[in-house]
Amino acid sequence: MTPILLTGPASEPVPLALAKAWMKVDSPAEDDLIGALITSARLIVESSARRMLMTQSWRLALDAWPRGLIFEIPFAPFRGVLAVRVYDALGVAAVLAPAAYQVDAAPDRARLIFTTAPPPPGRAAAGIEIDISVGYGDRPEDVPAPLRQAIQMLAARWFEDRGDPAANPPHDVLPAAAAALIASYRRRRLA
Repeated sequence: MTPILLTGPASEPVPLALAKAWMKVDSPAEDDLIGALITSARLIVESSARRMLMTQSWRLALDAWPRGLIFEIPFAPFRGVLAVRVYDALGVAAVLAPAAYQVDAAPDRARLIFTTAPPPPGRAAAGIEIDISVGYGDRPEDVPAPLRQAIQMLAARWFEDRGDPAANPPHDVLPAAAAALIASYRRRRLA
């Protein structure tokens, strides 16, 4: 399976003004840097928690249908299925009707359960595409406060420690305080 980001978040979970207030920065001279640090911190928190924070859409490209006709959505929190497509040998996509599958929409363990065997893909690689929407919501306040706080802490730490490699050794990417904030939201791997 190959995940492809279709539409990233429209905004970040921590607004620039809030991050600047937390960092005690008044000047707009550092806005681009702080914005980049917020985005980087969000990506680290998403990776550590194994969750997408703000609404975004992804395409999951598969070579074959899963065994047992149940496909587990690897991202959380799940919001919905946008489309399921199967390509024929000529590369023409056919959209599967929603009646061909049921959606078990559990936010942390969503699944597509096919009611009948879907048509086999006509091409060997990426012959199936499943487009999904994931994330807590469109507004920063939709994201749990501890995850927003972890982003703020990481961005502030990187802002303070920039250019000082001794202050932030490579093994300390996720400080203990941020890891503690993320811990209760972290999705566990089953396999």
